[in-house]
Amino acid sequence: MRPLVTTRPPAAGRRARRRHPHVAVATAALTIGALAAPLGATAQAAPPAASAPPAAVHDLTDDAAPTGWATANGGTDGGAGAAASSTYLVSTRAELLAALDNDGRRTEPKVVYVQGVIDGNERADGTLMGEQDYAPGYDLQKYLSCFTDAGWSDAAHDYCGDQRRKRQTGSNNLKRQTEISVPSNTTILGVGADAEVRGATIMLHLAHDVVIRNLTVEAPRDFFTSWDPWDGEQGAWNARFDAVSSVTSTNIWLDHVTLTDGRFPDSTAPIGPSGKPVNFHDGLFDLKDGTDFVTMSNSRVEDHDKAMLIGSGDDNADTDEGRLNVTFVRNAFDGVTQRSPRVRFGKAHVVNNYFRASVNDPVSPLKPGAGYFIGVGVESQIVSERNVFDYVGPGADASVAVWGAGGAFVDRGSWFRMRPVDLRSVLPAEITWGVDWDPADVYDYQVLRSPAAVKAHGKHLTGPILPVRAPRGAVVPAVS
Repeated sequence: MRPLVTTRPPAAGRRARRRHPHVAVATAALTIGALAAPLGATAQAAPPAASAPPAAVHDLTDDAAPTGWATANGGTDGGAGAAASSTYLVSTRAELLAALDNDGRRTEPKVVYVQGVIDGNERADGTLMGEQDYAPGYDLQKYLSCFTDAGWSDAAHDYCGDQRRKRQTGSNNLKRQTEISVPSNTTILGVGADAEVRGATIMLHLAHDVVIRNLTVEAPRDFFTSWDPWDGEQGAWNARFDAVSSVTSTNIWLDHVTLTDGRFPDSTAPIGPSGKPVNFHDGLFDLKDGTDFVTMSNSRVEDHDKAMLIGSGDDNADTDEGRLNVTFVRNAFDGVTQRSPRVRFGKAHVVNNYFRASVNDPVSPLKPGAGYFIGVGVESQIVSERNVFDYVGPGADASVAVWGAGGAFVDRGSWFRMRPVDLRSVLPAEITWGVDWDPADVYDYQVLRSPAAVKAHGKHLTGPILPVRAPRGAVVPAVS
């Protein structure tokens, strides 16, 4: 069996992969066979029952590397090779921003260890900003009262024009405060199981070679959600900010990350005049405008509506055609109602992921016909391979696995409720069965071959479980 991490030599003109001196971990014995093996290892033993917790975590070595599309284009190793002076330990927003600036050398290799919880709403003095700090006088209920049967009207009340302006000002101020720009050649590592960035957007814009591992990212709460009458047949309330967003960036690896709505699930959002919830959140991991060579592995995506959008529009062939290539391997999608992921234009490999949803989920219910797991968009080519789709409740059936139009899809050996499923039989007519690419022609990988192994991995070996510690001498940035 081929190893999961490619062993091909770098092509002429490409730089050889650097080793990863920045991942300092306690060694863990591999006592649960295939489930505990790192992505590049070969399975040796049968997995335990899906209900059994793991006895150990990954044996993470210094040259841990991604699989999938992130191995292409020269590979992805983030800040590997960073000097000691560019190895940081941060615990506040101000320290994180300073570390990413890297003393003015933003694009040189850097490694940033995150300790504890960093809040994007945090001021320099440690206090947190809220709605009234971003837009004094803004009142959501007043804003909502300005909608008439014909839509928004400045004339509905004497305060409507002022509320409209305050909403826009507040949205822009929130963006400036909470967007954390990550430059090229960066690794961000969470220390232990409780490292978290919350209330912020991790933004990759024109970045190359970024690694984010062992971290929880709670999506920012948008206080200033706007109404879009053209979204869907009946319109929708759209939040502005993602948890992680990539715009025109290349070679990205997310591993052992949890992406979640966290403290503010959209199930608690107020209901607008349209009868639709005024959602707090946009996407959890969106890739746009020609982003390419991305892998997400061993991660959790939890309790969210529209989780991951790959390509932001059907008319963006000029920027997206031939790009937006992404691998999702051994992740858990738990309580997600749509877009796990939804893909336009790109070649996507969705392999060994565990999808769980319930018609009666108290936080994020997935009603029959109202959502889906894998979305096949215009000119996309998706290979689904040995995934487990675990959807339960009245009316739940295998058609939830795939939805869309204008793209191509094929499935190899997946399961619905732990039994083999023929996804071709439930494929919408607007989707072509069969693709013209094979992941094995691009990178080497291996698969877990039983539904019990995939489910157990998704339940027990995803999210920030790696025993990462910061090295001695890591720099705590000086901030004013």
